[in-house]
Amino acid sequence: MVVSNPKQMKYFNYSEFDSPDLPNSGINMDASFLQLLDQCRETAGVPFKITSGYRTKEYNQSLKDKGYKASKNSAHLKGFAVDIAATDSVTRHKIISAALAVNINRIGVAKTFVHLDTDPEKPSQHCIWTY
Repeated sequence: MVVSNPKQMKYFNYSEFDSPDLPNSGINMDASFLQLLDQCRETAGVPFKITSGYRTKEYNQSLKDKGYKASKNSAHLKGFAVDIAATDSVTRHKIISAALAVNINRIGVAKTFVHLDTDPEKPSQHCIWTY
């Protein structure tokens, strides 16, 4: 199944993935990734508040300029990544367990969010890191 419009996603709308500087840019998210993310949300059984989805190069640079760890090769730039708000250990565990169950294997863990991505160009495809 290919996600081609927001009605095919059970838990999300494309607007949730918009770069803050470019309305309607959530359509640039990878369809296969969104399908996995929808399955991940179903499996986790907790709401996913997307704090970062697709990013324009300009927005990504603005994050770097503010001191955030925003890679110049970020998976967000290609629509293969999201950050999900998670401020407690139980929620982080549910998100990470669900991600692994649906084969999302690139995971970053921070104090306030969990990063999930499936960027096929990244050299490490099975990894978990901290911020």
